[in-house]
Amino acid sequence: MSDPHSAPERDAKRSFWQRFQEFLHPSPDTPDELIQALAEAEDKAIISPEALSMLEGVIRMADRTASDIMVPAPRMDVLDIHAPFEALLDQVIRTAHSRFPVYEGTRENIIGVLMAKDLLKLQRSPTLHLRALLRPVNFVPETKGLYDLLREFRSNRYHLSMVIDEFGNISGLVTMEDVLEQIVGTIEDEFDIPEEEGDIFALADGSYRVAGDLDLARAISAFDLQLPSSALEDFDTLGGYVSHAMGHVPRRGEVWHLGTVELRVLLTKGGAVRWFQVRCQDQDDTQDEEGSKA
Repeated sequence: MSDPHSAPERDAKRSFWQRFQEFLHPSPDTPDELIQALAEAEDKAIISPEALSMLEGVIRMADRTASDIMVPAPRMDVLDIHAPFEALLDQVIRTAHSRFPVYEGTRENIIGVLMAKDLLKLQRSPTLHLRALLRPVNFVPETKGLYDLLREFRSNRYHLSMVIDEFGNISGLVTMEDVLEQIVGTIEDEFDIPEEEGDIFALADGSYRVAGDLDLARAISAFDLQLPSSALEDFDTLGGYVSHAMGHVPRRGEVWHLGTVELRVLLTKGGAVRWFQVRCQDQDDTQDEEGSKA
């Protein structure tokens, strides 16, 4: 005996596809025409705005390559195979990636990929060599299409690949997350904490993790920042003021000093600073350091 609920469900699905196909007949001839048809379908509530956004991302991926979305080589966070454990650990904590390209000699000579979690094994086993923890590195050409790149990530279970130019030089790196963000938009990570959950967090070493969009007046109050009187008239956020003061959008790892306060960029996205590490230095310590340099 047939399920009485199955027929209406089939009819609903059939109705959806029938209405959707109406927008695709005659078939679009170009990607832009297809996106326009999908936009019209969204206007008539046949597909959701979220579905439209993802479908448009998938369609536009067809013309994009690894070089279009990679992190350029000068901005890569890489680890030196010969660096002391403490230096490696500091960089891993500061940059907050899960995977790092590892080089030997020069940054161009990438010899493997290190998982951040594997670095802790060195702490438990001091005799263990870092080289033994490295995972194979995958290289892809700049011209690698994003469809092919995503398929390669999935089939080979890679999450990071190095991008090389036609001469075999390192151009940058690309991750699976970079590709997926072309479809679903920015993927929030451990630094992306909702605004209502706070924007200043005390860290174990006495420094603070501070949101780039922290209200500038609150930043001045919290860290006793000595800024020009016009700062509050011209800027709303800490990140906006620092970017203006530096003359460019800061890159991850860049440091800016405001008097006795050090601001280190932890994360940037969308052309803006998302998180700083803020370290307040006592005035007495500053004077001691200046005296020792004299």
